[in-house]
Amino acid sequence: MNAAVLRQPDMHLPAHPNELDRRRIERALGSRKRYRYVSPVVTGVIGGYLVESPCCSRNIDAEGGVIDVALLHHDAASASWKLFRKDHAAGVWELHGVHQRLASVTEILNADPERVFWQ
Repeated sequence: MNAAVLRQPDMHLPAHPNELDRRRIERALGSRKRYRYVSPVVTGVIGGYLVESPCCSRNIDAEGGVIDVALLHHDAASASWKLFRKDHAAGVWELHGVHQRLASVTEILNADPERVFWQ
């Protein structure tokens, strides 16, 4: 009886962040179009992942310090991913889009044609 109870997943634990998806995001960012010579860091945060990177363009940080690139938040209720970009001037996160798959989010981060993430 106790073994059966132990095998049931705890439904109160959040699905994100987890190490598998954190590494999946890190690996996917290796094929980005912008600032390929810097090494972004993906950190687990409550409900998702934070992408940070050195600021090589010096547009945001004149000294080239580490800046926020993107925030990925998993919405368990709708089983979707919310992708946020940082408005560095205002110091706030802005919703960029909602996606059904994590792969769609990383594709947008990698392409970034408007340079809203990799600034």
